[in-house]
Amino acid sequence: MSNKLYVGNLSYSVRDDDLQQQFSSYGHVQSAKVMMERDTGRSKGFGFVEMSNGQEAEAAIQGLHGRNMGGRDLTVNIARPMEARPPRSGGFNSDGYASDRRSSY
Repeated sequence: MSNKLYVGNLSYSVRDDDLQQQFSSYGHVQSAKVMMERDTGRSKGFGFVEMSNGQEAEAAIQGLHGRNMGGRDLTVNIARPMEARPPRSGGFNSDGYASDRRSSY
């Protein structure tokens, strides 16, 4: 079993230290990271916690999934690799025009 956990539905006020403290009662926390918006510095509402081993990770899932933290019920499960996103469409092309415009001349 993996020891890296996804933690979702976090209150926007939760920080790395808060996750570390919450999960430490289930074993040794190797890392705890709340994901933040690059531009605004605001929490994205989810993060990742890495426990020392799979047994501690499973104990944390059993103990914290659905538990209230900061006014929200946590979602805690095994982290999955990020899925590839399809290419984005729209925006501007190399001519400086929006890509959905058609040249009429």
